[in-house]
Amino acid sequence: MLFTTKLLIQNLFLKIKFFIFLLVVCEWREREREFTMGEEVGCCKRTGPGYGTPLEAMSGPKEALMYVTCVYNGTGREKPDFLATVDVDPNSPTYSKVIHRLSLPYIGDELHHTGWNACSSCHGDPSSNRRFLILPSLLSGRIYVIDTQKNHKAPSLHKVVEPEHIIEKTGLAYPHTSHCLANGDIIISFLGDKDGNAQGNGFLLLDSQFNIKGRWEKPGRKAEFSYDFWYQPRHKTMICSSFGAPLAFTQGFNLKHVEDGFYGRQLFVYDWPDGGLKQTLDLGDNGLISGEIRFLHDPTKDTGYVECVLSSNVVRFFKTQDGSSWSHEVAISVKPLKVQNWILPEMPGLIIGLLISVDDRFLYFVNWFHGDVRQYNIEDPKNPILVGQVYVGGLLQKGSPITAVTEDGKTWQADVPKIQGHSLRGGPHMTQLSLDGKRLYVTNSLFSTWDRQFYPDVIEKGSHMIQIDVDIENGGLKINPDFFVDFGAEPDGPCLAHEMRYPGGDCTSDIWI
Repeated sequence: MLFTTKLLIQNLFLKIKFFIFLLVVCEWREREREFTMGEEVGCCKRTGPGYGTPLEAMSGPKEALMYVTCVYNGTGREKPDFLATVDVDPNSPTYSKVIHRLSLPYIGDELHHTGWNACSSCHGDPSSNRRFLILPSLLSGRIYVIDTQKNHKAPSLHKVVEPEHIIEKTGLAYPHTSHCLANGDIIISFLGDKDGNAQGNGFLLLDSQFNIKGRWEKPGRKAEFSYDFWYQPRHKTMICSSFGAPLAFTQGFNLKHVEDGFYGRQLFVYDWPDGGLKQTLDLGDNGLISGEIRFLHDPTKDTGYVECVLSSNVVRFFKTQDGSSWSHEVAISVKPLKVQNWILPEMPGLIIGLLISVDDRFLYFVNWFHGDVRQYNIEDPKNPILVGQVYVGGLLQKGSPITAVTEDGKTWQADVPKIQGHSLRGGPHMTQLSLDGKRLYVTNSLFSTWDRQFYPDVIEKGSHMIQIDVDIENGGLKINPDFFVDFGAEPDGPCLAHEMRYPGGDCTSDIWI
């Protein structure tokens, strides 16, 4: 009897241990999924998506996947654009490979920028979920909604907002930047009307089910352009840049269009969240073709930066001392280079791809023409310091017919290394930074028409994606030789890779309130 009881007790203990083991395994799997998606999920969920603060985001999980917009429009290959899933986990057997392609149903879209249906601005709403990736199509005007939750490695098409419905209800065309709002709505900037006139620009508002609600901005005083935007709720402000009119830039770059006023040099300051235009900042010749714009991530800060593409300046914008208005100043300037064998005697850097690390310590951008990626310390926002620079392409790399000329008459070209035997084509363009700030990812397609004009080899051979290791202590950039995604080797032929997004959010999509 005593022996039987002892056996029963031992059996009971074994069952309890096995039950505890199952609980641990389930919890581990749940947390693994949580880390992969970058937010809390399941029964343990107590908050909305993203992170409570920017510094909390820096301690988030390391990226394992990346979604990349890939374009066939303008390449001469009659294929639909697609969303690529790229494996960026160095411990994975498919590291640095495209592991899934979601082809879209139409040809001629020109996928460009992307955004989420929810981000850290929704962190206080437990019912919110970062599930859907918003893909505006720059040329067709179509808005794709992609479900990344059913299978985060193989996203699926959830909904299409057709351009004719958008035009019918709002008159808007040529969509660009998408941001989520804390209430679940989505706001998308549009660059013009259906004829490509910049005067038709504005902002589309979608509800949480991706139905058209109408325009976001108030009627009345009208902005001349619309492009990229960022909002800072604690300062009740949204600021939008002004790139140019679609009827001009879709034809390729022409300096005459700049002279004729088809490109902008303004920042437009809106009341947030009311949508009234309250101020226009004219950046003058220092701010020709204002592009990507970023506030500091700290929601208490009243300063940010905008790239000015043609002027090759980074302009800092900030609240005036009395808080009644906004002002600006040039913070970084990239001097044009004297060159030989090019279309002009001087070559601007053509600054683009600007972003800020989530701890607001570093600012990054690329020079699409010159071919370098730069890192600046902005701990003193008024006085950025160049702390990292690396050449990863451009018009001046060795082997090019174009050479730069120094003040003493000597010529030089940039030494651009090969990665895994691959020459780096074109010039660097879009950038994305890991949450911890240690890895910078770079693609090299700007827009198919401009790619064809300035880097025809990218049209012919396709673009690529590389990774740069970042020294976040002292500053410094170094190419990772183990990472190279060749979009020239795609099954349907070479394509153009543009914007990159992590499933769990990043420094160019998450806004804190």
